[in-house]
Amino acid sequence: MQTKLPLAFLLFISISLVTFGQSRKRINIPDIPGYRTLKCDFHMHTVFSDGTVWPTIRITEAWQEGLDAIAITDHIEYRPHSKDINADHNRSFDIAEPLAKNKNIILVKGAEITRSMPPGHLNALFIRNANLLERDDVFEAIKEARDQGAFLIWNHPGWKAQQPENTLWWEEHTQLLQKDMLHGIEVFNYNEHYPEAIDWARDKNLTVFANTDIHEPIGMAYDVVSGHRPMTLVFSRSRTEGGIKEALFSKRTVAWFNNTLVGKANLLEPLFFASIKISSPAVKVRVGETKRIEIENLSDVNYELELAQPGVGFDAPENITLKPHRITSLEISGNSEQVAEMGELKVFYKVKNMMVSSTDNLVVTFAFPNK
Repeated sequence: MQTKLPLAFLLFISISLVTFGQSRKRINIPDIPGYRTLKCDFHMHTVFSDGTVWPTIRITEAWQEGLDAIAITDHIEYRPHSKDINADHNRSFDIAEPLAKNKNIILVKGAEITRSMPPGHLNALFIRNANLLERDDVFEAIKEARDQGAFLIWNHPGWKAQQPENTLWWEEHTQLLQKDMLHGIEVFNYNEHYPEAIDWARDKNLTVFANTDIHEPIGMAYDVVSGHRPMTLVFSRSRTEGGIKEALFSKRTVAWFNNTLVGKANLLEPLFFASIKISSPAVKVRVGETKRIEIENLSDVNYELELAQPGVGFDAPENITLKPHRITSLEISGNSEQVAEMGELKVFYKVKNMMVSSTDNLVVTFAFPNK
């Protein structure tokens, strides 16, 4: 899926990048009531399949960027470096695991089952032995992963190399879903997003993911200094592998990419309100008067708001941008005598970069006491 460069050159660059950066970034995405918000990437590669970095590089990158958990998911069937690197399918995990423990990064054991469409490529997370996934029959490989307790993700469903004309849901995916052998889907992969997958996740109750599918050093694909890689936000009861697994099977994730958040409304709404702080929410608006309410965005997300419906007895801005780590003023202006009789002013905004389907956005309600 990505441009190939000489292996020796990329290994040199990756080692240089890790040596250069020894500080850890903080990702400011808040917890929501009852859960911790963990920042995760569950799809990446090393030299043990078609990646170009050593497994420990993936751990160091994750630590520097402020991630909580990653999965190295080297291909089972595709290993172009095998002439130079000959090892079993568990080796990349075994190499990375000690450093992950040292740096307090949760390393989920995984592998990528790599087949033509259908069913395409699937990541198997929380497996015990990747070697046992090497089966001639793809459904036997997926069943083996499921029998090991794996969580299974359909990777890059709209990848043009496999679905050049239309992004389709195949009968084989229905069979996998019915047999408990498909649990999640990538709505974003590397630098592509798949609107169809957002709707499939909603309609078929699949867990949503945004993953990098990174092959090269992470800094060659994303601006991780002033920006961030695509990631899956996991709402977990604890910062543990067990907590993450329970959250994935319970569908408690949000996909975060390109300043866009995709997920269920019951997760997006508490995430939005946990991200902001409203100072002095009480107002006393009368006809002809304007009151200013200050909203502080405590998160790294640039929230883009559009008025969903006109106010009753008052006017509110058509569009507002809540910039990260900034205070934004929301001005409420009374336009009729009716406003003085209202004990509470409700303002409805569509959050343009929070998606609950391919065409629908989250709508949030601000309620300001008018006294």
